[in-house]
Amino acid sequence: MTLAPSVLVDIGGFHVTNTFVTTIIVDLIIVVLVLAFRASLSLYPKGIQNILEAVYEYFYDASKEVSGKADIIFPWVTTIFLFVVISNLLGQFPGFETIRFFSSAAGQDGAALCRTPTSDLNVTLALAVISIFMCHFYSVKYTGIKGYIGRFISFKMFPIFMFVGLLEFIGEFTKVISLSCRLFGNLFAGETVMGTVSSMFAFGLPLPFMMLELMVAVIQAVVFAMLTMSFMSIMIEKH
Repeated sequence: MTLAPSVLVDIGGFHVTNTFVTTIIVDLIIVVLVLAFRASLSLYPKGIQNILEAVYEYFYDASKEVSGKADIIFPWVTTIFLFVVISNLLGQFPGFETIRFFSSAAGQDGAALCRTPTSDLNVTLALAVISIFMCHFYSVKYTGIKGYIGRFISFKMFPIFMFVGLLEFIGEFTKVISLSCRLFGNLFAGETVMGTVSSMFAFGLPLPFMMLELMVAVIQAVVFAMLTMSFMSIMIEKH
């Protein structure tokens, strides 16, 4: 597996990559899940309703414990979790990255039609930027401009608070790097290991690695969502 995603088609200068294709598939899966959930609503939940209600309750309760503004944080956190966990798990399906696509842009040997979106740094970086941006957006909305600026610029106990504010400002950039690189690193490394092991041993040996990757897929999705929850709850508090 290469570090950069493979280009499948070049449409007027827009590179359609295999991670872009898979991202569209993940989006469609989420839409189908929501529609299926809506169609199967019942007082006695079963099947897909049970699973989605469990996810709903877990993140809503967690948001409520972390912050009093659960209704603000919960939709973002849950949406991010669903996207990341489905993206991660999709890559564990047998043969997911073995279907080849041949075109002039893909090269003579072709390229994998699909690739796990979260194994592409572009995708994880975009998720991290959106998460941190919304943290700052809600901070301005619920604490006001003065309260927001006061997080980074304060003349009290000068110059100590100014230095602390500078560290806080730098910390916002490190959050983006931390969120994106953690998710990308874990998924890319896992995909690389799985590809190497599977090419050497087709049966038996890849199974333990696959089970490990399934755990990593869920854990990393929870970590990304919970960190976003924590960052957002801190930013919307006035004190």
